[in-house]
Amino acid sequence: MEYKKIRWRRLDASAKLFPFVANKKLSSVYRVSVVLKEKIRPELLEKSLNQVLEKHPAFKVMLRRGFFWYYFEQNTRTAKVVKENTYPCQYIEKRKSRGYPFRVSYHEKKINLEVFHSLTDANTAVKFLKEITYEYIDLKKNVNTAKRNIDTELVDSIEDSYLKNYDKEKKQKVKLKKAFNIKGKRLPFGAQGITHFFMELQRVKQVARDSKATLTEYMTALLAYSIYLEKHKKSKSKKPIVINIPVNLKKYYKSQTALNFFMFITIEVDIDPKKEYEFKDILRMVLLEFDKKLTHERLENAMTSAVNTGNNIFTRIVPMPLKKVITHITYIASRKNLTTTISNIGNIEVLPEYKKEIETFLFILAPDNIGTMKNSMISYGDKMIFSFISLLRDCDVEKRFYNLLKEKNIKVKIESNGVYESIS
Repeated sequence: MEYKKIRWRRLDASAKLFPFVANKKLSSVYRVSVVLKEKIRPELLEKSLNQVLEKHPAFKVMLRRGFFWYYFEQNTRTAKVVKENTYPCQYIEKRKSRGYPFRVSYHEKKINLEVFHSLTDANTAVKFLKEITYEYIDLKKNVNTAKRNIDTELVDSIEDSYLKNYDKEKKQKVKLKKAFNIKGKRLPFGAQGITHFFMELQRVKQVARDSKATLTEYMTALLAYSIYLEKHKKSKSKKPIVINIPVNLKKYYKSQTALNFFMFITIEVDIDPKKEYEFKDILRMVLLEFDKKLTHERLENAMTSAVNTGNNIFTRIVPMPLKKVITHITYIASRKNLTTTISNIGNIEVLPEYKKEIETFLFILAPDNIGTMKNSMISYGDKMIFSFISLLRDCDVEKRFYNLLKEKNIKVKIESNGVYESIS
């Protein structure tokens, strides 16, 4: 069935959770940004956004509340762009966003796309942002877009790939340990410390290869070691450092859906407070965890558990107000099983004719009261950008991370939002 012929759709299996838990303290919003080489012209950006929405109606929606579940309905309003005037990844209020579950803003040469996670995952959001960017550049240059429309990566399939691919016979649930949580004095409510580490992609890959690790594995170990030295060791906690890694299932199942299709694996680094650990010890634990957790069976178990929870007869018939209370309590409890998250979008490719207009891409996640620090990775051209976004007043983990990179002879350029002083 073509999306254009229907006026509403159900949320996918993972998207169902987010409307129940989202609020100003827990926004469930992430941001992907593109930095261009010239200042943004807002009137052209807004026109570009709306032209892309007309071409891709899977994104031209608003969230509605039903008796049992939330659902998406077509949004007939014109989307607006705004000048960036606050910290990123803030809760998206329907009134301010004209009902859209995303927000497009600009600052100087940068275009930001902030997405409520019920709409789609970050990999699809990047494609959406690229379409807006291409449209904007074409409008600015007064170029015909017909040829580019043939080459679009963005699809309008609204298939729920979780329901299509999960194994109905599996009953195994994913079990999590209580994790070490990063604590400390907080920045004022709403404030965030953001630090981007720009690195030479090939150099980081080489360092990872020398350790027989992938890029994600190596950076996960480096972050875990930084947390161990600056937070865990000083607290003498017996709880493991647990790092959440979202996995893009679209490449595993060859899905073309425009909706969410990802699953998490949890990398557990068990620390004995009576022992001293070097980086090689943490790296060894991380590699073993990836070998154990990043398997088709584990991902399938996690996917089945998520789908079964939504399909449970009790879950389906519970009215919205009660469901909201139960889901929120359960979700907050589950957050205590995680130390932080690293989400790696991977390498971003753009059409050749637009490369000279684009400087780089950025990606950040929203922290929350329990997950006080979040991390993300994205690569473009010859650079990899590893980002921290934190609610804490100190940037000790960021400083340690920077110093460890220097010890590995990895050159680093730092950009921040100015909340912290220079960490170099």
